[in-house]
Amino acid sequence: MQAALVVRSSTGFDFEISFVDIPTIGSSEILVQLSATGVCGTDMALASGEVGPTCQILGHEGIGRVVQVGESVPAGDIQINDRVGIAWLRDICGKCAYCLHPGGETRCAEQLNSGRKINGTFAEYAVVPARYIIRIPDHVKTSDEALAPILCGGVTAYKALRVCGAAGGQWVAVLGAAGGVGAFAIQYARSMGLRVLAIDAGESKGQYCLQLGAEAYVDVLGADSVADQAATITGRRSISAALVIAGSAKGYQTALEILGPFGTLVCVGIPPPHELVSFHPLLFIDKGIKIIGSAVGTREDIIDAIEFVERGLVKADIVPVRLSDMPRIAKEFGEITGKYVIKYDVHGQLQL
Repeated sequence: MQAALVVRSSTGFDFEISFVDIPTIGSSEILVQLSATGVCGTDMALASGEVGPTCQILGHEGIGRVVQVGESVPAGDIQINDRVGIAWLRDICGKCAYCLHPGGETRCAEQLNSGRKINGTFAEYAVVPARYIIRIPDHVKTSDEALAPILCGGVTAYKALRVCGAAGGQWVAVLGAAGGVGAFAIQYARSMGLRVLAIDAGESKGQYCLQLGAEAYVDVLGADSVADQAATITGRRSISAALVIAGSAKGYQTALEILGPFGTLVCVGIPPPHELVSFHPLLFIDKGIKIIGSAVGTREDIIDAIEFVERGLVKADIVPVRLSDMPRIAKEFGEITGKYVIKYDVHGQLQL
């Protein structure tokens, strides 16, 4: 099969397009033939090597069809040609304190992650443990290319909004709004009846955010005080939740400054290890602010997030590419709006 292998050097990283063996499955695994996969910012962070060891094959926003089922997989659990997703979470233990907590599987202490502990979706085939399958419901007719980005970027935004506590008609701020996850956050928030204040760096990103459904935009590069500008835009109504998508200490500090009484700071973006956010506890005591950490989403969250797409309420801004484009994408990543989605050539089922 064809795969994009990450190659690191003293000057950075690149992707090398190579032919490698189709993986062999174990008795309790399934083999999936990929038809599409998104390219996520996390893939670039993993490729850099700055977040620890990885596999050579990254990628975690894949959609495909089952082409082989292990002999120990219970009959009826999964069928050949079933449509499935391959996301960041590839397997969980199901018994740790996190897994036993409702909705806690995304923090499983023994989790396997695509590209980090098991080969990812930048290849034509991938192996999935049968006990952790993301089945795409039969009634979903949205294309594989449109669904792929929902498996990480989309569900990350959706889950952050689900846990933020804001109700319809209230203001939420999205910091890093013009990026891949931020663009989804604007659309999901709008679809949930929330009023969106988009915040990012650069005047050119404003029109994009407004087109996606944001009610207003603040350019941090052109604002003397983001907090004052936010207060003016909202008519001094409280901002109920601030989703920090772009991971920087400054972004978190800005979010704290604009939150209203009893607001919620939702931590999504991850700053570099050396960047720490400084605050005095009195800020939280006086204003009643809560801090919540949100990480991707459960299998149920993914299906819920997909339903918004199927209903036409949320749409990924797709930039279609081929697997052979990965070396170029690595150099250009972050320079465009929209979501790179790799489309694979699928010429019938694999004969095994």
